[in-house]
Amino acid sequence: MITLHHLNQSRSKRIIWLLEELNLEYKIAPYQRDNVTFLAPPELKSVHPLGKSPVIEDKGLVIAESGAITEYLIQRYGPHLAPKADSDDYVDYLQWLHFAESSAALPLLLKMFVAKDGAQTNFLAGYADLELDKVMSYVNQRLDGKRYLVADTLTGADIMMSFIVEILTKFGLLERYPNIATYAKQLATHDKFNKAEQLEAQYG
Repeated sequence: MITLHHLNQSRSKRIIWLLEELNLEYKIAPYQRDNVTFLAPPELKSVHPLGKSPVIEDKGLVIAESGAITEYLIQRYGPHLAPKADSDDYVDYLQWLHFAESSAALPLLLKMFVAKDGAQTNFLAGYADLELDKVMSYVNQRLDGKRYLVADTLTGADIMMSFIVEILTKFGLLERYPNIATYAKQLATHDKFNKAEQLEAQYG
């Protein structure tokens, strides 16, 4: 059985969605952030030296990093959630899969850190806002007339990008990007997406 080491309010909710979408047998080992620092508890370091989440354990393997976990689970258990490897769509799929944790995540994380710190900045806040709008405008444009990111079907790229949509929603920025807002509604039509929402709420 797969074990997902799940930290509340973290990237690991999308791994719950993926596990549910693949109909895999798994269990959740829950962890709670510190109420003051919002950091992960030290217990996670006994699972992986970085002490971060998500991490999964499967067949003796310990796998960290959301993108790696997503690729691993889809390759091993759910190839229907990715285009054929010899297709042009697969190249697009790989770009979006990693876009979520690179180009898209950085400005959002910077914005979160600036808001959390609460101090006046000389450069960082303005850079985060400009970069965020540049990146999300690109996503918005690429979603024009589309239900999903790749091949008009749900893939691991959409599951990865769901975290980005969630942060935009939390910042009250989603409606600035109408195609992303429509995309968010499309993701929410999936029963397993809503199951992941419920499980995330259950574990705090």
